[in-house]
Amino acid sequence: MNMQTQIETKLASGLNALHLEVVNESNNHNVPPGSESHFKIVVVTPDFAGKSLIQRHRMINSLLADELKGRIHALAMHTFTEEEWVKKHGTAPLSPPCLGGGK
Repeated sequence: MNMQTQIETKLASGLNALHLEVVNESNNHNVPPGSESHFKIVVVTPDFAGKSLIQRHRMINSLLADELKGRIHALAMHTFTEEEWVKKHGTAPLSPPCLGGGK
């Protein structure tokens, strides 16, 4: 199973997601072709209600603990309740451009 599918599976089974996106952004970074090391996730779930941003991120980190110990180098997390998602018109921020570290 590739890393993107693995992340999707763990988040879908661990959260009551109304919306879930997992994007492999590795090709935007200075890594070999076919790498699976940089990801962006967008999660909309009622599980985040009343939780701070750090609590939401800790929930994600807990679900992906094994993956974060190994091959994932960067994980951009955009975590919303349904109300927050509606206010954002169903969009998440774009990831910043790679600054080329490690060349």
